[in-house]
Amino acid sequence: MRITDRAGEEAELAKEHEAVSLGPMREIIFEVREDETDGGFTASALGHDIFTEGDTLAELRANVREAVQCHFGDGIPGPLPQVIRLHFVRDEVLAT
Repeated sequence: MRITDRAGEEAELAKEHEAVSLGPMREIIFEVREDETDGGFTASALGHDIFTEGDTLAELRANVREAVQCHFGDGIPGPLPQVIRLHFVRDEVLAT
């Protein structure tokens, strides 16, 4: 059984992403989870302090775009990413 640290995994993924994201095609990755309790979706950017949510996938996509534009338009160093990648994470529990 492998036990992992979620924050450590996110930091490692962000570091790997930075290493391969050189050049004009910069992207930002969001981890997307469905909120099973309240419904809707939450998204958090890997390597950046960007968090948003939406009741539907269409609303989430619009909110992610807006959050990225606001974050990088507020004097954060670096150009606005040209690509936003949504990485959907789904937890599934299996009985043994």
